[in-house]
Amino acid sequence: MPPATLDPVASAAIITRAREGRTPRPLDFPAGLRPRDAAEAYAVQDAVVRARGEIAGWKVGAASPQAQPARAALARDSVWVAAAGEAVALSAAGFAVMGVEAELVYELGADLPARATPYSAAEVLAAVVSVRAAIEVCDTRFAAWAQQGEWSRLADQACHGALIVGAGVTDVAAVQPLAQAVTLSVNGAVAVQHATWGNPAGDPLRLLVWLANEGARSLGGLRAGHWVTTGSCTGTVLVAPGAEVVADFPGLGQAVLHLP
Repeated sequence: MPPATLDPVASAAIITRAREGRTPRPLDFPAGLRPRDAAEAYAVQDAVVRARGEIAGWKVGAASPQAQPARAALARDSVWVAAAGEAVALSAAGFAVMGVEAELVYELGADLPARATPYSAAEVLAAVVSVRAAIEVCDTRFAAWAQQGEWSRLADQACHGALIVGAGVTDVAAVQPLAQAVTLSVNGAVAVQHATWGNPAGDPLRLLVWLANEGARSLGGLRAGHWVTTGSCTGTVLVAPGAEVVADFPGLGQAVLHLP
């Protein structure tokens, strides 16, 4: 007998209610509502973000330069763009877990809607109007961190908590990510530092092209004004309430986050 078809809306409601504090956080989805593959995980994830509201951006990453990328759509209520030279302050009470990562974010200035003909790398890059330093806060709607299977974590917006977009550059062609240094500091002390690109996915342009051609299709494609963060350059560093986090990409920009 074939397995029952997953109801992604019912699955999404489990973690939506937990995020809103209406029900206790589960350890995982109930067995009958647990995604069994990437397609089911994305269907749940899409239902989660539709319930949250307008899409403001995306996260995309891969385990290696050859690995299949994965993505999550980010709702407006979890994306924060800092004013020039300023920090973003987010209450630590709003997170169950605070894992911080230094990332590069690409700002889109043109729509890249789903279409039959794949976008070329040149077309995708031409739609980018700035590259910024960013901090992603990783979080979970489950009762314990990283205790679920990969499809449950992917369904939970790939463990997204918040995206803080900092300073950057508009000369997109001049950005050389594979040669880009990065430092992630917590409370004034260096937590992680790389002299060159620390992102295991390799060239982020591959991720952007995959997102435009495949990853964003189910939600209508990429739009002008979306922010696309292309994965951690530092790994995930768990921090405590009260932390000040700085992601510094020398020659490009900084993002600063306070977690009172």
